[in-house]
Amino acid sequence: MTFSLAIVGRPNVGKSTLFNRLVGKKQALVDDQPGVTRDLREGQARLGDLRFTVFDTAGLEDVKDNSLEGRMRRLTEFAIDMVDVCLFMIDARAGLTPTDEALAEILRKRAKHVILVANKTEGQAGDSGVIEAWSLGLDEPLRLSAEHGEGMGDLLSILIPFADTFAERAALESVAVDVDVVDGASTISDEIQPTVSKPMQVAVVGRPNAGKSTLINKILGEDRLLTGPEAGITRDAISLKIIWNSTPMRMFDTAGMRKKAKVHEKLEKISVGDGLRAVKFSEVLVILLDAATSFEQQDLRIANLAEREGRAVVVAVNKWDLEEEKQEKLKGLKEAFTRLLPQLRGAPLVSVSAKTGQGLNRLHSAILKAHEVWNRRVTTAQLNRWLTSMLQAHPPPAPGGRRIKLRYMTQAKTRPPGFVIMCSNPNKLPESYSRYLINGLREEFNMAGTPIRLYLRSQADTNPYKGRKKSTPSKLKKHL
Repeated sequence: MTFSLAIVGRPNVGKSTLFNRLVGKKQALVDDQPGVTRDLREGQARLGDLRFTVFDTAGLEDVKDNSLEGRMRRLTEFAIDMVDVCLFMIDARAGLTPTDEALAEILRKRAKHVILVANKTEGQAGDSGVIEAWSLGLDEPLRLSAEHGEGMGDLLSILIPFADTFAERAALESVAVDVDVVDGASTISDEIQPTVSKPMQVAVVGRPNAGKSTLINKILGEDRLLTGPEAGITRDAISLKIIWNSTPMRMFDTAGMRKKAKVHEKLEKISVGDGLRAVKFSEVLVILLDAATSFEQQDLRIANLAEREGRAVVVAVNKWDLEEEKQEKLKGLKEAFTRLLPQLRGAPLVSVSAKTGQGLNRLHSAILKAHEVWNRRVTTAQLNRWLTSMLQAHPPPAPGGRRIKLRYMTQAKTRPPGFVIMCSNPNKLPESYSRYLINGLREEFNMAGTPIRLYLRSQADTNPYKGRKKSTPSKLKKHL
């Protein structure tokens, strides 16, 4: 990447639409309702032969208090200070507004470089808005239609000089990255060791107001994600590349997941869907609970989702600093976890405080351990010795008087671990016996907490004479 660019402007001028076009996919949520975007969303943009980092920002409004809108404004101002270029977008059809003029003044004072873009200029409806934009004093406005892709070639021509200017800095950064990869400490095998180019994918999920954004901000060491007392602040599934205790990670902050019956607004449905996609892309899932209301029905549904998707799981209990009877509370949590989530038996349970940073090192270690187990492979010889001992301890049932034979076992996949057993009559093996084998795998090969897939396959009989009619030998026939 050569430089970074932030798309800024007042609400509903088309920033997220342009962001999606630059990254080549619908990453940012788009809706006619103003103020959909709240957090900074980062993406890798591609325009012609140009590659750069682009940020979608919340709509700037003329507020400076500690309200939600005020906190959104401060986050956007943080992006303006951070990036190399600001693309200031106005709605040409709506014309210039006092808010646009106020934002232009902010950009003149704080931004390193500003590109003025008049969006929604398809046809002649936006001509008057383009003429008005000259009065902002930010050079000639670029006519653009983010929805239809008009003017993208002109935008490329404007951005190419920035790529040349920042090329030397990008080269220096790439050298720093290479050194970081070589020197990084590894606690797991080289095959699955996360690198800067291929970081570990970690998603933080949970109910609204559990503290997901606050936790990631504490890990980052900066207020990168929007937080506050209001429930449901996060709408997009925001991904951030970080180096946490020498481990390259891409962390996903997701929207709070409520019961389906309580989700009525179209926007919230889209937000939850975006979070579910982040779960499918992740490798490790951190299920964040509120210590005051842990293991409610929705928490259990989220845990079941993690098991169905086959993700490595870490359960983190947040707001631990507010608990007075910590030992008693922890004992109750462990008992509830074992009783309510038997399918994730042995998954790490970590107490943390996103506010104070308490327990973050334990959380990091638990994530690495869960990732290692999720990638674990067991040799075929080990598996078949173990299978023999399990069969001797508890033989499989004999439906209809014919015992089911389990002949051979091997590991077919990892991420999560998947095992295949060749047996007779696989459809007749009861679910209880499959659970017996899965629990044995967890205990014997230290696979606590990770989902395990067990596949039963029918093995064809290799006897070449089976099915043939018995015949009398020819020599014997002569004597008969």
